[in-house]
Amino acid sequence: MTTTNLPSSLTGTYTLDPAHTRIGFVARHAMVTKVRGSFNEFSGSGYLDAESPSSSHVELTITAASIDTRNADRDAHLRSNDFFDMETYPQITFSSTAIEQTADTTFQVTGDLTIKGVTRPVTIDFDYTGAAVDPYGNQRIGFEGSTSVNRKDWGVNWNAALEAGGVLVSENVTLEFEVSAIRQATTA
Repeated sequence: MTTTNLPSSLTGTYTLDPAHTRIGFVARHAMVTKVRGSFNEFSGSGYLDAESPSSSHVELTITAASIDTRNADRDAHLRSNDFFDMETYPQITFSSTAIEQTADTTFQVTGDLTIKGVTRPVTIDFDYTGAAVDPYGNQRIGFEGSTSVNRKDWGVNWNAALEAGGVLVSENVTLEFEVSAIRQATTA
């Protein structure tokens, strides 16, 4: 294990700050460009052990219908049975199973990602981006990370063939996480 550069004073229970956190994704469209989107409603929490990161854990719950690609027609299609079937599966969840420090300020978070009732393991690479006490006295911590997944592994299979060859939507999707979390007050 690499020695952590996280001050031990950062150890504690944290919750995501939804106003300063982005849970997003990127998929190739028509084989020529990328479409970016995000989920606007989510909650998450975790415990950070700064001295022993492998003892840390995180949980994330996303409201699937909060998907936003800045195009109402596309968002409606993504909410349908063709993609996420959000009426049947209203939540996307992630629960960590292991956290490994890979360098001074980088970590691999492995866990179970559930989409459309299918749970599969994924590993997300995260960089620690800093910590600060905000003007309201809250201890904040930041991480950024991403991973690439094949959407078909979760039964998100819809596609359309293009006349010139290829498909409309890439199978591989990059999941992006820009996290700001606030440490919760400890009770005496």
